[in-house]
Amino acid sequence: MNITLHIDRLMLEGIDFPPDQQHLLQAHVISELTRLLENGRLASSLTGDTILARLPVDSIQLTGNDPVKLGQQIAQSVYGGIGRE
Repeated sequence: MNITLHIDRLMLEGIDFPPDQQHLLQAHVISELTRLLENGRLASSLTGDTILARLPVDSIQLTGNDPVKLGQQIAQSVYGGIGRE
């Protein structure tokens, strides 16, 4: 499977994340979500060229402002919305 992932905007409500670490957070979201998609399944409605303007996801419980852990949590939540039938 060939995956190209582009996140135009990541909106996080209720999170005060340091601006100097936002690029790290985005990089970890992309790397974790790509890993999940490569190793898992994608909902059949999303195969092929698909553009999602918005993707509502489940809430997550934050445990600090670590960009690695937060990026993984966000990616796992997103994958929960696109990786199942």
